Amino acid sequence: MSETTPCPLCKSTYTYAMDNLLICPECGHEWNPEEEAQSADAFIVKDSNGNILKDGDSVVTIKTLPVKGSAQSIKAGTKVRNIRLVDGDHNIDCRIDGFGAMALKSEFVKKA
Repeated sequence: MSETTPCPLCKSTYTYAMDNLLICPECGHEWNPEEEAQSADAFIVKDSNGNILKDGDSVVTIKTLPVKGSAQSIKAGTKVRNIRLVDGDHNIDCRIDGFGAMALKSEFVKKA
């Protein structure tokens, strides 16, 4: 028997190979192990709709976000231009007019 890698989604060890893909019978996930090895080093950030974000994109907030230390909040629908992706809890660094430099979570924005 050949040794296969566990499923990246559900971590099941019962994966099997079909052509050039590996398949997980428990969750139904299919993936190419060669692409996974390449993408493991890549830093990927997705918005609330699952779109992949990159540096320089514009995003729109999907809900009103309170700002710590300020009486104002960032209203839903505020457009943020020229974002920068960082690794951490808040994975978007940006500058918002009227607020200045901010750190946002990607789950509260959508790609514009």
